[in-house]
Amino acid sequence: MENVYDVLKERGFIAQTTHDEQIRELLGKEKVRFYIGFDATADSLTAGHFLTIMAMMHMQQHGHIPVALIGGGTTMIGDPSGRSDMRMMMTRETINKNADRFKKQLSHFIDFNGDKAIMVNNADWLLNLNYVDFLREVGVHFSVNRMLTAECYKNRMEKGLTFFEFNYMLMQAYDFYKLSKDYGVKVEMGGDDQWSNILAGAELIRRIKVAENTTGEPLERDPAFGLTFTLLTTSDGKKMGKTMKGAVWLDPAKTTPYEFYQYWRNIEDANVEKCLGLLTFLPMDEVRRLGALEGAEINKAKEVLAYEITKIVHGEEEAKKAQDAAKAVFGAGGISADMPTVEYEKAKADEGIELLQILVDAKLCATKNEARRNVTQGGVSVNDEKITDPAFMLALDAFANENSAIVKKGKKNFLKVTLV
Repeated sequence: MENVYDVLKERGFIAQTTHDEQIRELLGKEKVRFYIGFDATADSLTAGHFLTIMAMMHMQQHGHIPVALIGGGTTMIGDPSGRSDMRMMMTRETINKNADRFKKQLSHFIDFNGDKAIMVNNADWLLNLNYVDFLREVGVHFSVNRMLTAECYKNRMEKGLTFFEFNYMLMQAYDFYKLSKDYGVKVEMGGDDQWSNILAGAELIRRIKVAENTTGEPLERDPAFGLTFTLLTTSDGKKMGKTMKGAVWLDPAKTTPYEFYQYWRNIEDANVEKCLGLLTFLPMDEVRRLGALEGAEINKAKEVLAYEITKIVHGEEEAKKAQDAAKAVFGAGGISADMPTVEYEKAKADEGIELLQILVDAKLCATKNEARRNVTQGGVSVNDEKITDPAFMLALDAFANENSAIVKKGKKNFLKVTLV
């Protein structure tokens, strides 16, 4: 079987490693336990998590053993990486609920049967730590001067880094040490924004091993390794996976399969080939062929990308429905049952339903002022007719097609308004 390191490299996953050749050699000759952490900051995983999940799936398919670490303990602090403000503190009850949701969602992608994968929660060892013992065992190995140069703290330094958050790196490093000691984990993986934290964990394990080594002989090799994945970003440097409505969720109740499909269908041309390599299982020859398409042809590649990702996340049936719905709407201005929908009582249409209110109710606009601006600037249409009057009301005759009307905002946001 081919070395998974080469697969990850060719598909564009690998950003940085602690030991390039040693990791490749390790992954080529033995079943390796590796871990990826997921802090339970929301009640669903997001499109941002999906890239790391894909890497886990590749690793498992090549015989390696994923250790999915749910951050029930680290979420109590909150990762300062890439943030300019402190995360909102969450209750233990909320964190536990989110952790349970993560477990269910990860089980959709990773096979946890037998010894194929392991799921653990760092609340089991972090929440009952003795602070003085922790400082003596772990804190002694960290240089504050070196920590302050870490990328993960840079944004927080401007507004003031709290001592509360400063502990996060130590906790994540301790996770790696604990998983190395108790579960035989040899590699930590994560997004490239986790590089400082991953380095800290590998270094902590090495320092403790050196301290425990009474032979006087140098270590045969480093006992722990780190590897980070490419971050998906837009042309202006922002992380992909965000829309006007917020995050793109893997939970279909939060982001419908249609909305999920549409997000990937509408990404920038420059990101198509990269996303095909990272977020689908298509052979790389096909990825390169699709990525080389230009002009209007690139839309075919985007349709393949959206279908393949939606199929992995939501299943083939939902992917087909989302694809058919998109074709119905974009192809012929038709109506599909799988489009995003808002419903109003039929009696309300007798008086007329305010277009601005519909845009707000559907979360196509955050406020009525924003909706008014979109309408007056010519960015909104009803049943393919451009509307520029902010006082426009949808009357009964607008719902002639299957008791529904189609409201369009911009080029890509379609909404079915239905009377019930």
